[in-house]
Amino acid sequence: MAETSFPGADWATGPLASDVDGDAVDAAISVLAEHLPEIGTTESLVLVHNGQLVREMYGPETNSESTLISWSMAKTITQALIGIAVGDGLLSVNDSDLLPQWHHDSRSQITLGNLLNMASGLAWREDYVDDQASDVIEMLFGNGDLVGDHASFTAAKNLEVDPGTKYLYSSGTTNIICRVLANALGEQQGSSDAMKTFMQSRLFDPLGMTSAIPRFDAVGTFVGSSYVYATAKDFARFGYLYLQDGMWGDTRILPPGWVKYSRTPFARDEDNGFDYGAHLWMTPLDPGAMLALGYDGQFTWVSPKRNLVLVRTGKKNSERLPRLVEELLKIITAFPATHADIGNDGVRV
Repeated sequence: MAETSFPGADWATGPLASDVDGDAVDAAISVLAEHLPEIGTTESLVLVHNGQLVREMYGPETNSESTLISWSMAKTITQALIGIAVGDGLLSVNDSDLLPQWHHDSRSQITLGNLLNMASGLAWREDYVDDQASDVIEMLFGNGDLVGDHASFTAAKNLEVDPGTKYLYSSGTTNIICRVLANALGEQQGSSDAMKTFMQSRLFDPLGMTSAIPRFDAVGTFVGSSYVYATAKDFARFGYLYLQDGMWGDTRILPPGWVKYSRTPFARDEDNGFDYGAHLWMTPLDPGAMLALGYDGQFTWVSPKRNLVLVRTGKKNSERLPRLVEELLKIITAFPATHADIGNDGVRV
């Protein structure tokens, strides 16, 4: 079994291992490179196996230096930041009474863990097409009084069911989480300085994600639902952190047990057939894998048993997702499951 390399300032490159079905990998990459209407445009594809960059492909007007939009892959980056804060003792997943505007009503019962599981109980419409029936479009692109403050826009929603009882995917929920973290960091109203420093010093800099660019709303809250720009190879660094159970070399970035908590299934999403944990996806198509997913078919696919990270970014419509997943799975399964899974402390078990 090949030894795992560790990324330095750049990824070490290498050939496919002898036990990988290289023909299947390259055939699937060729299909993605055709940008077929039923799949969509692939702007980048990066494969890291045993810690080495073994394949990369870029689409029209895109190259290895292009900073690409995360869309909802940013939600898992937000999750990592929460994990760091939990490790620091700033937050707990059991924390409730999270926002001042919730102090005197039943929304004070919502816990941080409920938010991470997308089970706040708050009303929400996550629709990316119909702007007349979409809270997420109004939050990100609208002109209402609270739209510039994404967390307050979402926090003002009514509680429809008891917290923790119903899964409802909500980009607004993630932006509440970002406000909760900013408050825990002592962020001043209208500022994003504390959050920027925290993100950079505790996550991006240690991982060498030099291209990462987060975006903030009008009141300084990180738009963790949607907006981190980075190169495909830097998104792969983020995925590699989860492949190594939150370790980066000899340094622990995420607290012990955080990755296990993150990938504990809470509900199955009826739209894509994937399982949702704590702002992290799992798929029965690759048991044990962890995924950060985003609109337009953004994927950071982490397969510990294969010692593999796949990053794909591009453009597609939601109805094309199954066909895209079919091609990505051809790549994933071309790498044999020769590694043990990860335990709570980065140990292969």
